[in-house]
Amino acid sequence: MSFRVDRRRSLQQLGLGLMAAGVGSAVPLGVAHAQFRVEIAGVGATRIPVAVAPFRGEDRSPQPVSAIIRANLERSGLFRLVDASGERLDEAARPALADWRARSVDALAAGSVGGLADGRYDVRYQLWDVLKQQGMGGHSLVVPAGDLRLAAHRISDEIFEKLTGEKGVFATRIAYVSKVRNRHTLFVADSDGEGAQAALTSVQPIISPAWAPDGRQLAYVSFETGKANVIVQDVFSGRRRVVAGFRGTNSAPAWSPDGRQLVVTLSRDGGSQLYLIGADGEGLRRLTQSNSIDTEATWAPNGASIYFVSDRGGGPQIYQVPVQGGAVRRVTFQGGYNISPAISPDGRWMTYIGQVDGGAFRVHLMELANGQVKVLTDTRDDERPSFAPNSRLIIYATRAQGRDVLMTTTLDGRIKARLATAAADVREPVWGPFITAPR
Repeated sequence: MSFRVDRRRSLQQLGLGLMAAGVGSAVPLGVAHAQFRVEIAGVGATRIPVAVAPFRGEDRSPQPVSAIIRANLERSGLFRLVDASGERLDEAARPALADWRARSVDALAAGSVGGLADGRYDVRYQLWDVLKQQGMGGHSLVVPAGDLRLAAHRISDEIFEKLTGEKGVFATRIAYVSKVRNRHTLFVADSDGEGAQAALTSVQPIISPAWAPDGRQLAYVSFETGKANVIVQDVFSGRRRVVAGFRGTNSAPAWSPDGRQLVVTLSRDGGSQLYLIGADGEGLRRLTQSNSIDTEATWAPNGASIYFVSDRGGGPQIYQVPVQGGAVRRVTFQGGYNISPAISPDGRWMTYIGQVDGGAFRVHLMELANGQVKVLTDTRDDERPSFAPNSRLIIYATRAQGRDVLMTTTLDGRIKARLATAAADVREPVWGPFITAPR
């Protein structure tokens, strides 16, 4: 189980508690729900000054393509957007790059959105290196109206990679759980929170969603049968299967990097301990042997070890254990309450929730090579951080103005973006992987 499924529940309840039965309904993705708005706050250090002009014809399309691109780039924390709202440019233009250089712009993007006779849209863009006074290439995408946001995200990814040399994450997806009255819904959405689609609805809680490495499956914990079971669901077809439905509680799933196994927390033998199990529900093997609560496991990217939370030292701290079993090593020492670890895909960082002086729970970041820790947030009720697949951003849940909301932050904590709904509390975020298959 998670150590903080509910802020008011005790450690013993979190390790062993059960919830009442309910009814759930899994559905393939396809029905859009209430969208988010993005609010950028904070001032970054050195950022690349970029201008993205309004795309010609986008005022006649269902989506503001250039505005989506600008928001994506700014949220990454690596770019400073220079106003180009009054410009009339497209991908075929020959902009006066010397004038843009005089405005301290390093790169300029422009494009167009054109409707086709069959109802699809032709989206084109061009990127210029203002400092070198030359073009950097462009692209044309023909998409149905429902994929215009995805086209904007893919263009954002291309611009990000051309300017930084790293892959962008704007076309990836997140998952999270919303609650409206007694209705819980597992959603899948774009990385900016827009275009949310329901994967599961239930009158009982849904917790701990975890993406498979292929980006096509989600594992999560459902209470709909009267006890906590670990479910794996295909997010496209809605098909799902129980992979851990043992006696007692079954909770906190995390996928191995190769997608063949999950580590789960089970109480089948008494206390809450870590077990490895095949993605098909076969081959159960106990990993930890303690009299404590061991839970909230996450894999190292190389698949050789697992990080987890345990109260074996008195209070919850983060530990590491080899996948094959063996000596357990404590990882966190700063503070008396550290939970919810996530390891960056590049293996360099660990983010987690730590309690600081005054009782606030905040997102922390540790550099694993040297153990140095910094606090990234100034809020009080942060939960469940998760890395973007390029290791550049972290998504997490927190409280703001009396509501559960989602935030992203850069690794220096300088740029934060709030993704907020008007009608629901949202929690349990997890960022999906890079995927190569069509969405």
